[in-house]
Amino acid sequence: MTDHVVTRDEDTGDSIQRLKRNAVGTVGVIFMAVATAAPITAMVGNVPIAVGFGNGSHAPAGYIVATVVLGLFAIGYATMAKHITATGAFYGYISHGLGRIIGMASGLLITMAYIVFEASLIGIFSFFFQNLFKSQFDVSVPWLAPALLMMVLNCILTYFDVNLTAKVLGVFLVTEIVMLSLGALAVVVKGGGPDGFAVAETLNPVGAFTPAAVAGASAGLGLFFAFWSWVGFESTAMYGEESKDPKRIIPRATMISVLGVGLFYVFVSWMAIAGTGPQRAVDLAQNADTSSEIFFGTVRSTYGEWAITLFNILLVTGSFACGMAFHNCASRYLYAMGREGLSGGLQKTIGATHPTHGSPHIASFVQTGIALVLILAFYFAGMDPYIHMYTLLAILGTMAILVVQSLCAFAVVAYFHFHKNHPSSAHWFKTFLAPLLGGIGMLYVVYLLWVHKDAAAGAASGTLLFQLTPWIVVGLFVLGAAMALYFKLRDPRRYELIGRIVYEDNVVRD
Repeated sequence: MTDHVVTRDEDTGDSIQRLKRNAVGTVGVIFMAVATAAPITAMVGNVPIAVGFGNGSHAPAGYIVATVVLGLFAIGYATMAKHITATGAFYGYISHGLGRIIGMASGLLITMAYIVFEASLIGIFSFFFQNLFKSQFDVSVPWLAPALLMMVLNCILTYFDVNLTAKVLGVFLVTEIVMLSLGALAVVVKGGGPDGFAVAETLNPVGAFTPAAVAGASAGLGLFFAFWSWVGFESTAMYGEESKDPKRIIPRATMISVLGVGLFYVFVSWMAIAGTGPQRAVDLAQNADTSSEIFFGTVRSTYGEWAITLFNILLVTGSFACGMAFHNCASRYLYAMGREGLSGGLQKTIGATHPTHGSPHIASFVQTGIALVLILAFYFAGMDPYIHMYTLLAILGTMAILVVQSLCAFAVVAYFHFHKNHPSSAHWFKTFLAPLLGGIGMLYVVYLLWVHKDAAAGAASGTLLFQLTPWIVVGLFVLGAAMALYFKLRDPRRYELIGRIVYEDNVVRD
């Protein structure tokens, strides 16, 4: 039997439930956070685009820049996590730092981001699933079938204890990392590729801002795809309530996730380009039919064709793991916003937890319903699961999450230095300069996405959803702010609850 707790808020009289305590440790939180980054999909999918149309062979340097910027952001984010444990993560942090109005606006925006990210990953999972069955069994599978399969499995796994999800993600994640590492280590053992390890052509940070020597290339596009590869790492904080020691585990898991993933991305992308040869890598990346050879070529020549088959299987399992992690994130954001007391009806539905498993099961069902609507909408519109569903929803979610990440970085500065909370933790670098620089860096990435959104969308750039994407982000932010203002004017007691979790374990900690 789980520790299923129900408390009552003294102001509203509403019953509020909490997630299961002590359900997951440091390793489990790291697995779920890194799974959202989907390392194998990020490498095989994003690196070739950066190489062919971004900063060329200096794509690994782009990952170095992203590691530094995200590391600066994570320093402040992790310090905030030592004092506030909130399932709503960004929602709670921004509410405490920049106020409830900006907090509610950000909460609505980040919830939308995680909601569409699951559907986006269902799209690329379906694409990889189709390709695998076609190449291995010569069977054509309609993409709706694997899409519905993944959606149902996500819902079932989220229904149970979060520890089950962590174990499933852990298995998939370890296999991804092992496979990518085998390819990279093969280059190390061979002493590099045609030009050795090509350090100057791959790791010079200045090169991250230099476009490839091909027509139409943009260094900004390469940098954007580097940052895109990390989306979801911040989900560590939303598992604080379910972790065994959130004040210790969440900051540690956050820093390990950001820096560990960053170093891994730099190493794997560097070895892939060095093993192929810098110039040949750029040439291969220019063609969609050969772009994956940047990774597959060395693997095939070293281990044989069986390794490519395994690679393709891991692309399926990796995208599934990523989508499942985002389903968990979306469910917890829906749950966090539902249980706060802004609506008694929401508290009793999406704000409720399972009496045995302590999971946000109703919020998970709601998220599944939304994902189903999105899947069917794309399917019956005759759209492609990769070109349209994955790409369009990923851009929508990424635009939203980058805006909220920027606000969260500035919220850390405001929380410690303007509101003067926890002076013992306030530090000129950890809580001021690092998050300030990280936030400015995030805004720069938002700018990169805006400038290169057509290139990022590719063939889907002419769709109505793509044209509406900026307006959806702005509209949801304004709607969230309007909701907060409504409560401030009409129901001040409920307004005070915005971004504040009422549990003893979730209030601001000294």
